[in-house]
Amino acid sequence: MSFHEVQFPQRLALGATGGPERKTDIVTLASGFEERNSPWAGSRRRYNAGFAVATLGDLHDVIAFFEARQGRLHAFRFRDPLDFKSCAPGATPQPTDQAIGTGTGSLAAFQLMKTYSSGGASQTRAIKKPVAGTVRVAVGGTEKALGTDFTVDAASGIVTFLAGHLPGAGAAVTAGFEFDVPVRFDSDRLEINIAAFEAGDIPDIPLVEVML
Repeated sequence: MSFHEVQFPQRLALGATGGPERKTDIVTLASGFEERNSPWAGSRRRYNAGFAVATLGDLHDVIAFFEARQGRLHAFRFRDPLDFKSCAPGATPQPTDQAIGTGTGSLAAFQLMKTYSSGGASQTRAIKKPVAGTVRVAVGGTEKALGTDFTVDAASGIVTFLAGHLPGAGAAVTAGFEFDVPVRFDSDRLEINIAAFEAGDIPDIPLVEVML
């Protein structure tokens, strides 16, 4: 899959609507009871970025971005305005925010992860598009130095510890970070009526998360 490491304009992402979507198959039995099953391991996010478009300049920028991505062909980064940190939106990421693995003494690479917990249940999401320069990592609660102890691949979300700095057996590896969602346009056309737009109509700019 082709991915462009560029971000959808943040000022437009801030006004987007949308969020996580799940797929649940429900069968109602003759007794009235239900059987429920989800064929998806995790959720998929959908957004509509049209709600933040307020000027003709905004429309111009969206059209340029759409053309450069060739419609649905190339995926790109999108900043979810409500879920873009390892912590709460108003907090600052800390190196102990999220568990990303346990050291073995020989394991060097760890995938950035974010866990969502409520009522004793939890779901873990792989973070594939961290924001460069925001990733902080700790081993056993002690923060490590980027470039000295570890490196981060911003295109995959893989944290790699350097030789001589591998986490010891049983050591908790944690991280804090900001991240983007990998998405694509969910339509190969933008249908915009300028007259209706100036009268208050909102363009439809659907985006859907892609699995990497």
